[in-house]
Amino acid sequence: MLSHGMVAGILNKFGRPGVIIGFALGNVVLAYVSNGYTIELIHFKEILIASIGLLAIPKNIHIDIENFMQNGSTLLPGFGNRGLNRSKDAAEKLNNVSDTIQEMAKTYKQEMTKVSKSRDNNKNIFVGELLDCIEPYKNNMLYNEISKPEGKIVDDIFNYVMDKQEIEKETLLGIFAKNNSFVVDSKDSNIGKRLENDINQIIRCINMAYKLSKTNYVWMKKIEETKQNMEAQLNNVSKAISGIAKNMEDDIVKEVQFIDEAKQIIDKLKLKSIDAEEVTIKKNGRYFVEIYLNNSQMIENGGLTEYIDNIKTREQIEKIVSNVLQENIIVNLDACSGNKIYLLSDDRYVMALGIAKRSKVKHAISGDNVTHTRLKDGKYLVAISDGMGSGKKANESSKQALELLESLLMTGFDKNTSIELINTALMNNAEEVFATLDIAIVDLYAGTVEMIKSGACPTYFKCNKKIQIVKAKSLPAGMINDIKLEVFEKDLENKEIMLMCTDGILDSNVEYKNKELWIKYLLEDIDTDNTKKIADLVLNESIDNSFGTPKDDMSVFVCKFRKKE
Repeated sequence: MLSHGMVAGILNKFGRPGVIIGFALGNVVLAYVSNGYTIELIHFKEILIASIGLLAIPKNIHIDIENFMQNGSTLLPGFGNRGLNRSKDAAEKLNNVSDTIQEMAKTYKQEMTKVSKSRDNNKNIFVGELLDCIEPYKNNMLYNEISKPEGKIVDDIFNYVMDKQEIEKETLLGIFAKNNSFVVDSKDSNIGKRLENDINQIIRCINMAYKLSKTNYVWMKKIEETKQNMEAQLNNVSKAISGIAKNMEDDIVKEVQFIDEAKQIIDKLKLKSIDAEEVTIKKNGRYFVEIYLNNSQMIENGGLTEYIDNIKTREQIEKIVSNVLQENIIVNLDACSGNKIYLLSDDRYVMALGIAKRSKVKHAISGDNVTHTRLKDGKYLVAISDGMGSGKKANESSKQALELLESLLMTGFDKNTSIELINTALMNNAEEVFATLDIAIVDLYAGTVEMIKSGACPTYFKCNKKIQIVKAKSLPAGMINDIKLEVFEKDLENKEIMLMCTDGILDSNVEYKNKELWIKYLLEDIDTDNTKKIADLVLNESIDNSFGTPKDDMSVFVCKFRKKE
């Protein structure tokens, strides 16, 4: 549009006809620059209609653009910055998706680096077999060229046999010719026969070397696996982006229902000297409210963080929104950003956490990792990952799994897509790297918990003396391409306790054939409801089961849920 404006501005001195001609010429210029030919970007019939409208307006009519803005008259809706704010949100979400893609690209790059190294290793194996084969034939006329492992001729031969599995006389002579090492028949019949024998001798050695070494070639298989994993990752990212776009469309529909309430909130905030440019409200079970503040007000108050850290201001905002929506609404500090204050319906339950961990004997680093965080939709993520094995390598795999899980869920990826991406990321990361995923997504507003298990231990729920065990038979992430998830949902009860653990805890007791039973009986005997004490008791009992020496990494995660008064 810049070229349209520039040409129209230049011809502005010729009046309205000049502006019309300039806009039309600018359209041709922009079309040519953008695509190399003059098919118009804006159809001339549309320009014609606009031109007639421009010529039809009397010269004495004055249009004040400010009248169309939010602070002027009400010619346009009161939410003048809706498009800008929504664009900011869309950009933020897509930036998060971009960051996630970059993380996956890193695993792909690492894998391709390994593939490249594997090729070099395989070439070394082939060259070693080839040198052994030609060792008795040092008098061969081709020996000097073939015995140079770093030479281009040997490299070309290796690439050819990797592709075709066998080399012929014409191909070998072609490789020599391409590298300016011409093998020609001599007029002397004896030399000609010797050359023919030498060529056949080298061909036999090359083909034999390939047959002896091909069992060690794994890099072609790795390339195929990497391509499959990358395809799966990109497909999942595509689904996630489509999901984000669909959610944004659904949000717009939902927000229309609360336009009057949004206007009330804006007016009441102004009475408290809080300048809100826009308010959006949607309801999906609980209320979700976004308040976009005037940027100048943010600058004056030292930015959004400083502004909402002011308890009085935050309480004023929460009170106004709660009164309008007739529900207790609070600020979600973790989701606030830029000039946006994010609020949601307050939880109806509170959750207390207790964690206890111990690494395997003689290992300073545990292969287990735990995480707990509040997601942008108000729910809580509670998860344990157990990296296969012990020590640093296991810790890195479980840490990667949880960090990626948290990032994906925060970005807006659904749970199934997130775990599929984690699975392919672990498969790309290195050979024989697995990690269990034990995930609980807790909705303290609805009073529900959703459990997703991938190779994880049972989860225990205790309410009074009643113990419920939730278990699955799925494999850990990173083990197979087509990961099968098991999902369980449960309504929470008041004062209910949830216990999650890794297999170091579960397998410590050898008295019971059904290993999960010993934890069940232990929980039945525990009187305290203090989550930290429960976690410590279970951990200490596990260590006692192992005669005071942890034979594996051990982690216990205990949550208690209580209804608010």
